[in-house]
Amino acid sequence: MTGLTRRLAGTTGLCLAMAAGPALATEGYFALGFGPVQRAQGGAGVAHLGGDAMSGTVNPAAVVDVGRALSMGVEVFSPDRGYTATGTFFVAPGSVRSSHPTFPVPNFAWNRPLQNGAVLNIAAYGNGGLNTSHEAVPNPNCGGGAGVFCAGPAGVDLAQLFLSATYARKSGAVSWGIAPMIAVQSFQARGLAAFAPISVDPTAVSNNGRDLSWGFGLRAGVRVQATEALSFGLAAQTEMAMSKFDKYAGLFENGGDFDIPAQITAGLAFKAAPSTTLMLDWQRIFYSGVPAVSNATNAGPLGAPGGAGFGWDDVDVLKLGVEWVQSDRMTWRAGYAHATNPIGPEDVTLGILAPGVVEDHFTLGGSYRPNDRDSIDFSVVYAPNVSVTGAETTPLGPTPGTVEIDMDQWAFSLGWTRHF
Repeated sequence: MTGLTRRLAGTTGLCLAMAAGPALATEGYFALGFGPVQRAQGGAGVAHLGGDAMSGTVNPAAVVDVGRALSMGVEVFSPDRGYTATGTFFVAPGSVRSSHPTFPVPNFAWNRPLQNGAVLNIAAYGNGGLNTSHEAVPNPNCGGGAGVFCAGPAGVDLAQLFLSATYARKSGAVSWGIAPMIAVQSFQARGLAAFAPISVDPTAVSNNGRDLSWGFGLRAGVRVQATEALSFGLAAQTEMAMSKFDKYAGLFENGGDFDIPAQITAGLAFKAAPSTTLMLDWQRIFYSGVPAVSNATNAGPLGAPGGAGFGWDDVDVLKLGVEWVQSDRMTWRAGYAHATNPIGPEDVTLGILAPGVVEDHFTLGGSYRPNDRDSIDFSVVYAPNVSVTGAETTPLGPTPGTVEIDMDQWAFSLGWTRHF
């Protein structure tokens, strides 16, 4: 085993270990971008030739001109999420904030040109997830008991890791790439015993420890250099067919089904000046293709085929990014992204567990090159607070009480890229 291969295996193992921890993403439960370069420019870049090996995660065609390179980094993600309940009959009243305020989200990629003119790219990265952790707060609705849902500490923890192998080529003005992917999901839930009576499998709803799910899918993309200044990009990812969460067969629709939604991204990049590139992307995430996520909360018993889900809608994301090459040593990036909210007022009670409601993201970052081979990449992301208010819904039906869920986020990324 060569030194580079050992480093590749070791770093991939580190990504696996870190991604097994909790995470919480920003476009529903998908990440804004993968790596500090993407995050710094608002997640945009499907039509832009990337300078780091992580660029293939937004468009497999983008790695054709990266050269032989290694990129790695970590994001420190800090969401502040919680709820306020008023006049409720089931949910613990008052204002309650989730604990566990920070999470590491890793990324790693290795890019290598092949002798036939093609490019091979291997990447491992945290795709996103959901996490809430509410302590056993006093709940007068339980007759002296405690817990958001009258069952002690409550919350969920979903983390996703993607491993992809990209093959890309360039022919004239057209670049294309295809990336088979393997996905690993980790999930656990606690404090949801009160929902067991409306499940087809009451023993598989809550407090069963961590469960793993495995699956696969495909990402493909194309990039067209229309003029010297203008390029277009298109990338799509299939729905990831995942094995069932058997320990939570009574919580998720159809006995534990929890696939990863399909998505598509289209965009353009325009070189407004020799040193300045503007990027515009549109992305759609098809949460409607996963019944456990999109089915209405009153669709039927938990765990049943066609049964209740979290009520999420599809998400559309508009991403704007700018890259300014100040000098041979310093590049600056900034961006803005707006995502539609997948959670409606009718879904706020279960939304306490997964309050993925943030909409706007403001980003800033850059890359510093201390020498001709290395680049230190960094980014900062801020998502202002967004809240959704609706009627409380209990296992027996709606009540006159109200629940408001809310979230805001900070994230800081640091990475390193080496060109060989």
